[in-house]
Amino acid sequence: MSKLVIFSLLGGDLNQGFPVVTAQLWHNNQLFKITGSLPAVPELSEIYRRWKLLYEAVHQRLGSNQRIKVHSQDITNISVNDFDEVCHQLQIHINTWLKSEPFQNIERQLRTLLSRDDEIRVIVETNITLLHRLPWHLWDFFEHYPKAELGLSNHEYASPQVVQKSTTVKVNILAILGNSFGIDIDKDRSWLQGLTDTQTTFLVEPTRKELDEQLWNQNWDILFFAGHSASIADGEIGEIYINQTESLIIYQFKNALKTAITRGLKLAIFNSCDGIGLARNLADLNIPQMIVMREGVPDLVAQEFLKNFLVAFAGGKPFYLAVREARERLQGLENDFPCASWLPVICQNPTTVPITWQELRGGWGDTETRGEVSTQSIISTPKTKSTIATRKCKLWTVLLSTAIVTLSTIGLRYLGFFEKAELQTFNQIFVLRPKEDLDPRLLVVEVTEKDIQSRQETTTGVKSISDSTLAQLLNKLQKYQPRVIGLDIYRDFADPRNESKPIQLATELSKENIVVVCKGRDRKHDPEGVKPPLKVPVERQGFTDAIQDIDGIVRRQIMMMAQEPSSACTTPYSLSLQLAARYLSYENIQPDLNEDYVQFGSKVFKRLKPGRSGGYQQRVDLGGIQILVNYRNADYARVSLADVLSDRVNFDLLKDRVVLIGVTANTISDTWSTPDSAAQQPYQEIPGIFIQAQMVSQIVSAVLDRRPILGVLPFWCDIVWIWAWSSVSGLIVGCVCRSLLSKRCAIFVIIIILYGACAIALCAAPFGSIAVLKQGVWLPFIPSAFAVVASGVVVILALHNKRMN
Repeated sequence: MSKLVIFSLLGGDLNQGFPVVTAQLWHNNQLFKITGSLPAVPELSEIYRRWKLLYEAVHQRLGSNQRIKVHSQDITNISVNDFDEVCHQLQIHINTWLKSEPFQNIERQLRTLLSRDDEIRVIVETNITLLHRLPWHLWDFFEHYPKAELGLSNHEYASPQVVQKSTTVKVNILAILGNSFGIDIDKDRSWLQGLTDTQTTFLVEPTRKELDEQLWNQNWDILFFAGHSASIADGEIGEIYINQTESLIIYQFKNALKTAITRGLKLAIFNSCDGIGLARNLADLNIPQMIVMREGVPDLVAQEFLKNFLVAFAGGKPFYLAVREARERLQGLENDFPCASWLPVICQNPTTVPITWQELRGGWGDTETRGEVSTQSIISTPKTKSTIATRKCKLWTVLLSTAIVTLSTIGLRYLGFFEKAELQTFNQIFVLRPKEDLDPRLLVVEVTEKDIQSRQETTTGVKSISDSTLAQLLNKLQKYQPRVIGLDIYRDFADPRNESKPIQLATELSKENIVVVCKGRDRKHDPEGVKPPLKVPVERQGFTDAIQDIDGIVRRQIMMMAQEPSSACTTPYSLSLQLAARYLSYENIQPDLNEDYVQFGSKVFKRLKPGRSGGYQQRVDLGGIQILVNYRNADYARVSLADVLSDRVNFDLLKDRVVLIGVTANTISDTWSTPDSAAQQPYQEIPGIFIQAQMVSQIVSAVLDRRPILGVLPFWCDIVWIWAWSSVSGLIVGCVCRSLLSKRCAIFVIIIILYGACAIALCAAPFGSIAVLKQGVWLPFIPSAFAVVASGVVVILALHNKRMN
């Protein structure tokens, strides 16, 4: 059984890099998804351009009988050694690029999931033409896995809609032998004619009408073309020369091709020059698979490839392995035809499984085998037929029941029926997490009730600390060189007791490593907002707006958001993001801020999508860039204001740290509930300064320690997840268990397994130094458990009703 690896390169190019690269490994209906990134490598496009010019020039100089159009007028005095050097440079740059650290997360994990003897189909998904042209097979990965072969794909595709399949036991091939001026395509014809178990129709230099009629009027398994072809418009459009006077682009006969695909066309082979444009255009029609040549191809190379491929494929080898064998055998021709083994490439629709020659023949063996199967069918006893019919009826009942339950569950979830229960389950699972170590990079300086009372510090009617005390504290902290100080104390007022020294606090706040807070205007809860301290530039401001869910618990943090035009707080960045970014800048890690994500190095913090994300199914405000908070199950190093001012602190705790200053006095109402609050006896809220510490720690630890962050599945994945568990319950209850007791036990066991899977996925926090998962996922436990129980009950009732009838 082959394994499928799909690399998706989206949202970038060689000049900018690819901030998000995903690799999906499919095997035995299991999916493993890994993320990474690729850096910019602008020199690779220039090396490829030079390689292409030299490739054409070398072949022109060698004078080989070829299907190549040469455009190398600007290249002169070229030697084969020059060309070999460029080939070597291209290989080095490709491997250096794919060995970059941001991409190694993908490769390392793949190597743990793959073995050397695995048959592996590797598909590169991209819409960038240049990436389709690159010789990906030079990647060292293919040396380590001798049964792996490359396929290319566009980013967008769909499953081909096949409405009519061939019922013959011969492979139907439509072979188009187009304009052959200056080339020899008779060998292509002879190799096709030599195949057994085939029915081949040859169209020799057909007209457009003749080609169109053949595609419309018959069922074809394979479409073959030999002759001249080209990719135009920078490789975006493919063109074939069907006779001496006519050429066609794919879109000029796409209706006929679409019809052929719906009637069972499975494979197209273009044994002609520069077929990338053809592949990209045909892929838009969702053809299952193709073979094309990346560049111009000499006659002998095209002929040898076709011969070796047909021998291997018709001999029973899997499609990808047949292509790899035929491609690698071209290396023996490279004294006369440099880079011959670089040319053939598969273009694959990822939704389809590559066809085998046996399946093309109708899935039958030899004549005797067909007779045996037929005889067995005829002599089947009435009891056997009845048993098969009963099983089919039971299976359809189960599938229909689980489908109805799944749709009903999705509808109830969409209406918010499970939202409160999902949030409570989130809390319960979080309590299961093991203890973690303190984050050594953070220190909280807390202003306690004792600090306020001992200094009698009530400022303009608000319990806090005076300007002079705050200035003294900041001055003391600065002596011990923290990287950044976050002041989580509102300072939008003047302290009348410090009018004699108004400059002192302003002087301390002017220092570049201090970030102050403000609060955005909220029309519903806070129509005024809170201004930042005077004269502190917006670059050193961060908002501390918090979001409570319907049960009053803070599960999300806002990293960025646009402020209202009239807001007193104008910064778009949160205090936690400001502090984390400044701390990480010392590690030479700069943020990449996007409307959908925030990225530090290879770590991407993706926003919760507005609308419906995870357990948030009602109209929850998911504006700005919001992420789930993966609370660290540990306290934070803390010292009091009095301890700092009295020098009762080990000041090694301050050097190169993030220092957060905030009020924890119990008479101040800045306390919040977290998922752990309900587990505390009595119910316990924590001061806001510790929420901010959690948020800063989440960002820094994710980037530097690879501590997992939390995310949710896309909406369609939630549906698939719920449907899968519903189906498992229905199939086990309806088709495996016999007694009512065993059915009940099965439902109970399925729910336990489901809860364990959801707990493991969400509790992605490290156990010691080892992370369970690279990314935590909030899976829909409550809707899935509901579907498991409902499917089991519905299937039991439906089957009982059938027996009664």
